[in-house]
Amino acid sequence: MKDTIAQYFKRVFDDYKVLVKVNQEDFTGTELIIHPDGKVEKTDLDFDEEIFEDLAEDEFTPCSPLEFNLHLKGLS
Repeated sequence: MKDTIAQYFKRVFDDYKVLVKVNQEDFTGTELIIHPDGKVEKTDLDFDEEIFEDLAEDEFTPCSPLEFNLHLKGLS
């Protein structure tokens, strides 16, 4: 079984945060929207080859896998 390497990004807006996980090999991923009340919305997504340029243009910055997974598991 081959491990997939993912990259993680985030952007903080006025009252919520968006974290994105992108699997580099097949351009699939997950988006988490973290609301001020702690509610987490999870969406599985399919990206295109330009996702990294799109994230940079939208002012997303790299973040740690730990931060993403803590929110995903509801532990933050």
